[in-house]
Amino acid sequence: MGQTKPAGVLCAGNIVFDMLVHPVDQLRWGATTWVETIGQSMGGNGANTSYTLACLGIPVRLRAVVGDDTFGEELLSGLRAAGVDTHAVERMRGATPTTIALVKSDGSRLFLHKPGVSLYALAEPLEFTPLLLHGVTHFHVANPFSMPAFRKHLAETLRRAKQAGLQTSLDAAWDSQGRWLQDLGPCLPDVGTLFVNEEEAHLLSGVEGALEAARTLRRFGAGTVVVKLGARGCLVVSATEEFQVPAFEVEVLDTTGAGDCFAGGFLAALQRGLSLREAARIANAAGALSVRRVGAVGGLLGWDDMQDWMRSAKLRATAT
Repeated sequence: MGQTKPAGVLCAGNIVFDMLVHPVDQLRWGATTWVETIGQSMGGNGANTSYTLACLGIPVRLRAVVGDDTFGEELLSGLRAAGVDTHAVERMRGATPTTIALVKSDGSRLFLHKPGVSLYALAEPLEFTPLLLHGVTHFHVANPFSMPAFRKHLAETLRRAKQAGLQTSLDAAWDSQGRWLQDLGPCLPDVGTLFVNEEEAHLLSGVEGALEAARTLRRFGAGTVVVKLGARGCLVVSATEEFQVPAFEVEVLDTTGAGDCFAGGFLAALQRGLSLREAARIANAAGALSVRRVGAVGGLLGWDDMQDWMRSAKLRATAT
């Protein structure tokens, strides 16, 4: 008897055309810098997370916008090829968001970003119509800060998602406007799983230290808080347990999009009915596979191949 296919995820987030330059260890104005790689990649928090979910065998529908240019069509084609349902992606007149990522030898990055039509994306609270809800049980917001018009309606959208019976999650990412809790605070009671990195956890909570910050964000209303710790793995704080899971040992080439892949891995595990601890291990694996290649999604593996990789991959020493 065949396995039951996992229920799907509806993801709201941006789609970005990435140009990646590697390595760039210093910038010299008025000079020419020779590099090894200049390439293009799938980008954007919504696109990367959706691509990861599809790669890991989870049905995923993306609600986003792209421009009416060739970049937009190319990105949609890549998402469809991976198995992402793009019927809810809107084509708007204007430029598809574009980022030039300068990647250092150690994998750290500097981004030059043109938001394009993301400035106007999802300008109203989402309506969870039967067509949008078909086959999904989970609603994920991938970086609301990347879509200025949407952030104003984020709390209402999450309330509607809960009313529609969906599980919810949100990946905070970086707030270039510096409003942080001012905008996210009203949303947290309707966020089942909150993904943050250490700096985001601090800026949202006002508290130093990943564990205390996560506990504070739970007191602010978030259900489970998952803190991405980079090379130290991740920390999970829920209503019933607190634990840290070590990262896998890999050579880091480019960390662009690793957090999106991490979130996609975590959600893929939850959709398969796995525990929070197993979800954290799978999320760490997805993030580790991502950083092995230039670009967010080029290093990802399918679910079965990733399980094989995890069985043979070494873990980093657990941080104290």
